[in-house]
Amino acid sequence: MIYIAAFFSAMLAAMGVGGGMLLIMWLTIFGGFSQLEAQGINLICFLPIAAIAVIIHSKNKLINWKKLFPVILSGLAAAAVGFAAAQFVGSEMLSKLFGGFIVIAGVKELFGKSDSK
Repeated sequence: MIYIAAFFSAMLAAMGVGGGMLLIMWLTIFGGFSQLEAQGINLICFLPIAAIAVIIHSKNKLINWKKLFPVILSGLAAAAVGFAAAQFVGSEMLSKLFGGFIVIAGVKELFGKSDSK
């Protein structure tokens, strides 16, 4: 069953829909993982998906390589701060914050204006 969840998570992530959110929810609800464990697994699953996306976007000339270095440095710094914050607040509070984020994102999608033209 975990293979099916990972497959659909990767498919959604490749489409830019947020497959990681689906994988985290599945791992915590059905897989018996803590929030921190689920997020760690999700991040590891994201690496090959990101590598494939970089290859495809590079071939399509959609990556501005000159602006990439500052973005990578900012991302690494933010990841370190985020990891420390996650460790500090703990898995139970992190689950509640994640749930709140999902609710807010869902309400925004349901009632927000559509960007499609």
